[in-house]
Amino acid sequence: MVDNPITDPDTSWKDAGTQFVRSEVSGGVVLLIAAIAALVWANAPFGDTYASFWQTNLSIGFGDFSISEDLKHWVNDALMAIFFFVVGLEIKRELVVGELNDRAKATLPFIAAAGGVIVPALIFVLVNLGDSSEIPGWAIPMATDIAFAVAVLAIMGSRIPSGVRLLLLSIAIVDDIIAITVIAIFYTDAISLAWLGLGAGGLLAVLLMQRLNVTRIAPYVGVGIVVWLGFFESGVHATIAGVLLGLLTPARPIKGRHVLEQLEHSLHPYTALIIVPLFALANVGIAISGPVLSDAVASSVFWGIVLGLVVGKTFGISLAIFAAQKLGIAKAPEGVEPGHVWGIAALGGIGFTVSLFISELAYDIPEIVDAAKIGIFAGSILSAAVGVLLLMRKTESS
Repeated sequence: MVDNPITDPDTSWKDAGTQFVRSEVSGGVVLLIAAIAALVWANAPFGDTYASFWQTNLSIGFGDFSISEDLKHWVNDALMAIFFFVVGLEIKRELVVGELNDRAKATLPFIAAAGGVIVPALIFVLVNLGDSSEIPGWAIPMATDIAFAVAVLAIMGSRIPSGVRLLLLSIAIVDDIIAITVIAIFYTDAISLAWLGLGAGGLLAVLLMQRLNVTRIAPYVGVGIVVWLGFFESGVHATIAGVLLGLLTPARPIKGRHVLEQLEHSLHPYTALIIVPLFALANVGIAISGPVLSDAVASSVFWGIVLGLVVGKTFGISLAIFAAQKLGIAKAPEGVEPGHVWGIAALGGIGFTVSLFISELAYDIPEIVDAAKIGIFAGSILSAAVGVLLLMRKTESS
């Protein structure tokens, strides 16, 4: 626990927001480097070591009280739970003291994110109607990668009004809320009620400790591990435990200490600069030979994802915003014009981290997973290019 009390919460939240954007930009750069490194490793002459390394088994515990998983699943199930914990903290901050704490300010991001989720999912389903085995990936083009989207937007520098960045961040955070809900509901295995009860009991223990004004971090870490274990063994994806723990973190000061801000400030650099890049390193490596690319391009999964990200996100977000404004339901932040809306809607199609995560949950057949990942790469790159071109055109015409 950090011993320095926060004396000016309003100022600290503004500082936290600035640091959040900066760390997302840095995280986007490191994430890109990790993704390239994974592809280079998987396609190098020693590329067979990529799969063998991440399939290395690691057991933690002893005897019957141990968990054995390969390295890739330790990254996806354990380390990514920390990432989703930070996502939960960010969502809680925005809902309580951020841009989503006021109905008037939150309406537009919620409507825009809904459009950016529904339209891509519909496009994917329509493209894949002919094969029911490929439908489970419908949620893949729903996600927006905050780190990459903010990093690409940062290329435009001060030419982009602050309201544009604010709107993109708000939409991406609501997008995270929807994606987490989808993972919890649609990508959960058969549930063990006993283990789920253990996880739920841990969550109740967290609430009890808060009622008792426990502010030391160590007890929460211990209970958090129990919650993670309960969810991991229950069949509900373990990362949901991280989100719930983040949402339960108090957003108001306790004994003069802003616990949520301190946790977010401490953990975000690790998730952005280490955990998410490790996830990319463990999941992005595909041996891209001629047959792999041709099979991917011939796959309806590939096209469902590409069209969902590029077309679905662009039109889903932008048309939802324009409809909300036309109906007088919501108003865009100051300085945001139609040209900006089209640009950030396209950037919303950069669906990298969470899209890759969902692709691993949706499919078991390696060839389909590869096609999905290649579709995510292609769709995200195209979305970034379209977004930058649209925003450049807008700034040049202003």
